[in-house]
Amino acid sequence: MRKTLGDPVAEDLRYVVKAVVGEENFIDMYPNRSNNFCCGGGGGYLQSGYTDQRRKYGEMKANQILATGADYCITPCHNCHAQVHDLSEIREHPWQTVHLWTMLCLSMGILGPNERVYLGDDLREVDIFHPESEM
Repeated sequence: MRKTLGDPVAEDLRYVVKAVVGEENFIDMYPNRSNNFCCGGGGGYLQSGYTDQRRKYGEMKANQILATGADYCITPCHNCHAQVHDLSEIREHPWQTVHLWTMLCLSMGILGPNERVYLGDDLREVDIFHPESEM
């Protein structure tokens, strides 16, 4: 989608992410939009068995994420999430990897307690309803 549909779709996704996290919390990657780097996990590569090669290809994306200094990297699909999360783990978690849908649900106050696995300590308890607190 990054290359096929181009900058108009990238702008739509950027609008959504900024609305969810707040524009002041949005950190841009460079290059971005249709020139952004591929994570290297798609097209079946995650399941190919070539872990070392996949990670080597992903170094460009990992370095791009690291250059932002961001605490979180929001990913739009399962393949990107798995690859970017793996890249963070082999670098001792310099960033948290979260699905876009996780951030959408969190922003709407409907993210369940069991859906917070990839959130950092700063967001893990945001908007969790604790019935015992109502007593």
